[in-house]
Amino acid sequence: MQTVRTLDFVDSERVAVAGNSQGGGIALATAGLVPDVAALYAQAPFLCDFRRGVRITSEGPYAEIAGYLGAHRWEVEQVFRTLAYFDGIGFAARAIAPAWFSCGLMDGLCPPSTAFGAFHAYGGQKEIQVWDYNGHDAGGAQDLATAVSAFGAVLQK
Repeated sequence: MQTVRTLDFVDSERVAVAGNSQGGGIALATAGLVPDVAALYAQAPFLCDFRRGVRITSEGPYAEIAGYLGAHRWEVEQVFRTLAYFDGIGFAARAIAPAWFSCGLMDGLCPPSTAFGAFHAYGGQKEIQVWDYNGHDAGGAQDLATAVSAFGAVLQK
């Protein structure tokens, strides 16, 4: 974030973050760690609500965590305590920039309820677009158009 703000063509007071999947999780973390981010867009944010993800999907990395916990039953609380350090929900609770989220209800990789966990924990003004019949792609190009439109309105001086 600091590097982007040093570029000659960037207005350092109007920097937004956006991403999908892992990029959405990273954008969410950035919004939680950098208090003056101007806006956030997170499409199908990854690595949010680990405990929920492990319980409801057989997709990786959640399946790997479940496999580990199946073999190390006595370490469940320690594992989730450690994962909480980089769970998107913790970052969401710290973030205050206007935010737009998106998720597909048929997403097995980033289950929608994990995105809802981050959305509900989010500390700033927020909106979410839910795509009933989409998977990990969520709204695809329509999500990008929403982000560009929303960012335009927020970032105008």
